[in-house]
Amino acid sequence: MMEIDELTKWVLSVDRRLIVMKELHRNELIKASEISEKTGRSLQNISRAIRELEEYGLIECLTPDKHTWKRFILTKKGDKVFGKLRKSHLIEGG
Repeated sequence: MMEIDELTKWVLSVDRRLIVMKELHRNELIKASEISEKTGRSLQNISRAIRELEEYGLIECLTPDKHTWKRFILTKKGDKVFGKLRKSHLIEGG
């Protein structure tokens, strides 16, 4: 299992992960399609990042039984990683 420092580096290694983390932090509860629209990224790109972040326990789906209109939030672990990114000045604002 990765530690917070390792997870922080992992998030930073691919910008789509960072984009999703930032949007979830700003909006708390958001759909993949909304992130795609806000960021100009393809839905496939955002969906891939969501799957990756879910696998590592940084985000969770609040509506897992739905096939569409799924909503996601940061987990406590995700909040810790996001906090580390901000504290290290690796992201602006939030």
